[in-house]
Amino acid sequence: MPATPSSRAVLADWFREHSTTLTTLDPRQPLDDLEGLREIVGDARVVAIGEGAHFVEEFSRARQRVLRFLAERCGFTVFAMEFGFSEAFPLDRWLRGEGDDDLAEVSRAAAEWGAADLMHWLRHHNRTGAHPLRFAGLDLPEAAGALRPALDPVAGYLREVDPDALPLVETVLEISDRFLQGCGSGAAAGPAWARLTAAEQNELTATLARLSLRLRAAEPLYVSRSGRTRFDIARRQVEAACCTDYMFRAMHALLSGRGLAADLSVREIFLAESVRWHLEHAEPGTRIVLAAHNSHIHKTELDLGGGLTALPMGLHLQRMLGPDYRTVAFVHTADHVPEMYPDQSAAVGFTLAEAHLEAAEPGSVEAALTDAGLADRVTLTDLRHAPRDAQGVPLLKGIRSQSSTLSTQVPAAFDAVLAVPTVTRDRTVRF
Repeated sequence: MPATPSSRAVLADWFREHSTTLTTLDPRQPLDDLEGLREIVGDARVVAIGEGAHFVEEFSRARQRVLRFLAERCGFTVFAMEFGFSEAFPLDRWLRGEGDDDLAEVSRAAAEWGAADLMHWLRHHNRTGAHPLRFAGLDLPEAAGALRPALDPVAGYLREVDPDALPLVETVLEISDRFLQGCGSGAAAGPAWARLTAAEQNELTATLARLSLRLRAAEPLYVSRSGRTRFDIARRQVEAACCTDYMFRAMHALLSGRGLAADLSVREIFLAESVRWHLEHAEPGTRIVLAAHNSHIHKTELDLGGGLTALPMGLHLQRMLGPDYRTVAFVHTADHVPEMYPDQSAAVGFTLAEAHLEAAEPGSVEAALTDAGLADRVTLTDLRHAPRDAQGVPLLKGIRSQSSTLSTQVPAAFDAVLAVPTVTRDRTVRF
């Protein structure tokens, strides 16, 4: 139901009263204006900071500043990201000072997909600051666009602990090399997978299943030969490969108009379980800052329209952690945004172009900020006590996601929102 004039006025008045104006997005500047985050975060072990669109410089700078605040003033020790679980281990070593300053030598994905400024800032922060941060990856390899980043390390592991199982990995990689060369994203990998024969597709899935079962069955032997941590990493990498294989099928089905409800949520549960994995393998007292798109950190089920639903990472983390999980959505009030348009002729499966936005929909976060006269400022708003109607339903019923508006009960999905007034396409994106 559209917001009524009276509800718009209520929301505008409430935002004027409860929003804090932030002084800057510069992560090098003093942090006192972010003190309002302290109460929102509380004692949570995991705090997720989002972004309403990928490849936006302002969101990256805001992340750096919030990350610095949470590390320096709230004791957070790990920065986790929508980044490959396996690929993150060498990047973590680089971020803690190993090697020279050439990020591309360590991670092409981080260097070319809009994370370069964030990573260089974090390397400098860890070198010079009193509150260094470990880096952790949560995602499938190349966002379900590859298998080698997960399985090449497994092959090295098996050469040491179980050479007889190595042919399983080699078979999977031989098949994957037939269709994954140069894909770089799940959007490109799904259609490429569909060009395999049914026999090849089934062999890929069956061989990965055998590999996973082999690790489970031989766990005591493997642990005795390598230690617990190395085994746990290898098993998680195999799980990543199995989930990625599922995502090939799910993405192809979606692009073909045959997607099942919640099918892409295989990636979401992997993301959530990766957070739990890192908590279980970290020192006592570890607190994680988690950076991902708003649609991933969202704490409730998503209705994407057209019969499509999603069960995001945030929903699973809310179930796992309860009040130990908090979310801060990042939004903007500009009239344009970088958007990803499906394009099977592109190597990554989409092209990036500016999308013009219509006026924000009444009842949305962006409309409330505009009505409140706050659209030209950087603001932080605690949403936990946002206004509701007489039946207890939140008046905030929408939030922009990329170039569209997502219908959702915003205060149930996010604990707070940080808004920026401008959008600049990230200049470091290289695809």
